[in-house]
Amino acid sequence: MNRPDTKLGDEEARALALERYDVLDTGPERPFENIVSLVEQTLRVPICAVSLVDRHRQWFKARRGLDVSETPRDISFCTHAIRQPDAFVVNDATVHPTFRDNPLVTGEPHIRAYLGIPLKTPEGYQVGSLCAIDTQIRGWASHEIAILTNFAKIVVDELELRQIASSDGLTGAMTRRAWTEVAEAEIKRATRYGRSLCLAILDIDNFKSVNDTYGHPAGDIVIQQLAGMGMELMRRSDRFGRLGGEEFALVIPEAELAEAKLFAERLRKEFADKELDIGEKGTIHCTISIGIAEWTPSENLEGLMARADKCLYAAKRGGRNRTVVAGPYDTAIGSES
Repeated sequence: MNRPDTKLGDEEARALALERYDVLDTGPERPFENIVSLVEQTLRVPICAVSLVDRHRQWFKARRGLDVSETPRDISFCTHAIRQPDAFVVNDATVHPTFRDNPLVTGEPHIRAYLGIPLKTPEGYQVGSLCAIDTQIRGWASHEIAILTNFAKIVVDELELRQIASSDGLTGAMTRRAWTEVAEAEIKRATRYGRSLCLAILDIDNFKSVNDTYGHPAGDIVIQQLAGMGMELMRRSDRFGRLGGEEFALVIPEAELAEAKLFAERLRKEFADKELDIGEKGTIHCTISIGIAEWTPSENLEGLMARADKCLYAAKRGGRNRTVVAGPYDTAIGSES
């Protein structure tokens, strides 16, 4: 007797699994574009998409035949697809009790037939679907379902590879490239919804002397410890990346300067107090300096990072082991040590 899959009903864990991919609101990427092109050509459908089902919307990582990049979740066919263990099949949406009054059926794009294969992570969470859509009533053959199922597995493989490529090998933090993509997406979201956002840049004080005195393996340990503490203390919605060497950045969505400053000060103080075990050479103490800038509406990532960087250097000039902050329209305006 088959037991029900409890992961199908765990919406919070499913949403977190999607968030871990850090793929929402990112730009087009060739592997996903290739997959939807193959679906379009192989199944001869006018519409297809890699659909990722967020908490309140479905967002298309790649799409053909659709003019929008997302739709509300409550009208999404793919919301129903991720609740199924296997393929979700609709042959005629106009008579389907769930979909006959759906605005995507009664209006553009006039969906008639739908085939969706859940995108199941290795842990078993269904984060979206690979869907094929026809504007004509259509029965889906078993070999068509098999084809789309195989393509869906490739989509998940690409999501996994993308995540590996976006993680820094030493620390597990996001790579500079991946962090930059996410930070730009967060600025777009803040612009769209009129939300606040802060960005912090931090690095280890006198790091060269750590390498010169104790060796590069000890320096790597210090970098790893800082990254681990930063990722442990940050909120679930924050994104922590390694810009290079001993320098890191954190984007803090929906936070004003005071909240970002509290986080920075907690991290700074806890890191300064921590005994860092560097192996045979015992333990050492290190400190960090942090610069924070609050986003100004219409400001791009480059400008925001430049202001945070000015604050970081102000912290260095002020004696290190301190946080310097800038409001939306200021450079370095205040500090704590």
